[in-house]
Amino acid sequence: MKILHTVEFYHPSIGGMQEVVKQLSERLVVLGHDVTVATTKLSERRENIVNGVNLAEFEISGNFVRGLSGEVEKYEKFLIESDFDVITNFAAQQWATDISLNVLDKIRAKKIFVPTGFSGLYAKEYVQYFESMKSWMKKYDMNVFLSDDYRDVNFAKENGIEKRILISNGAGEDEFLKENSIDIRKKLGISKDNLLILHVGSHTGVKGHAETIEIFKKAKIKNSTLLIIGNICGIGGCYISCNSKGKFFNRSPFRFFDKKKILVKELSREETVAAYKSADLFLFPSNIECSPIVLFECMASKTPFLTSDVGNSREIAEWSKSGILLPTDRGKDSMVLSRVDIEKSSEMLISLAFDREKRQKMSEVGFIVWKEKYSWEKITRQYEKMYKNLLEK
Repeated sequence: MKILHTVEFYHPSIGGMQEVVKQLSERLVVLGHDVTVATTKLSERRENIVNGVNLAEFEISGNFVRGLSGEVEKYEKFLIESDFDVITNFAAQQWATDISLNVLDKIRAKKIFVPTGFSGLYAKEYVQYFESMKSWMKKYDMNVFLSDDYRDVNFAKENGIEKRILISNGAGEDEFLKENSIDIRKKLGISKDNLLILHVGSHTGVKGHAETIEIFKKAKIKNSTLLIIGNICGIGGCYISCNSKGKFFNRSPFRFFDKKKILVKELSREETVAAYKSADLFLFPSNIECSPIVLFECMASKTPFLTSDVGNSREIAEWSKSGILLPTDRGKDSMVLSRVDIEKSSEMLISLAFDREKRQKMSEVGFIVWKEKYSWEKITRQYEKMYKNLLEK
């Protein structure tokens, strides 16, 4: 098959959506398909073929609500005149999908939409956008949802969108089953007897970094390390704040007695996987998500997790039996960012930290469930099957 995936940002850009499209695209290439990704042109990108995936770059920014600028007509022409068998738009509210919405009737390929959450569904400025979305979604041959109970799929159910399917996110066997030669504890100066608490998330300011630090600070767990891994994200991100908080915490004379420390690092993918495998538990009080990949990576690395009740984290915890929900204020109708209760979350962290047997059981069950259902290898086969079925109709 000749497949086009569209997404706002792609490798070398780092983020959840980028990772999903990268995993699916590269694995579909391995399965013998011709895959192209249409995405934003980045100055740091040095090649237009990455691991067999062709890149079609466009200098475009914005969305329908904020406004679009750049090579809009060029992208429209690309979509209309292309000879792809399948075109999949990943994520709403960004140019790569929004421009497609205006020309859906002119695209000859089978059309698939993966909304990934509808983060702006309750925002006033997006009222007209989502009113139009009711008809746009009916023009797609299939709508793919990552959850069976979140704002995007519930929107589809409420508005008569019948062409829909559930395909979750996942984590790769090729990353998490192979031996990793990196001793991340030795590399970062974390002793083997330290309880290692991990948080992975880009420093966007809404991944729960501030809450993670506060929960850890309040938790009376001696000989413990909080390792925060995430790319910096530039202006508007929270990296500088997190780094400063960590250094200030580590300099306190109290550290002589409790042997606690906070490390804020930007690591390679291989080092991050090694950190997952070495961690004792994962702390993720994020403020907003759709279907967090990091929780599937916890399952794959045998790392029990504590997570805020955001996106479909509740479903993932139920599916995997390897996660516990932190007490979360989701806000009225999910219109605001979710916040965890710091005090109660700290108590839950302490409880799980000191219950080695429970952590062991959670990690083993989660790993089995992941291997059976949630590897990227299996997820990719589901996309391939969907594409083939649509082409046969």
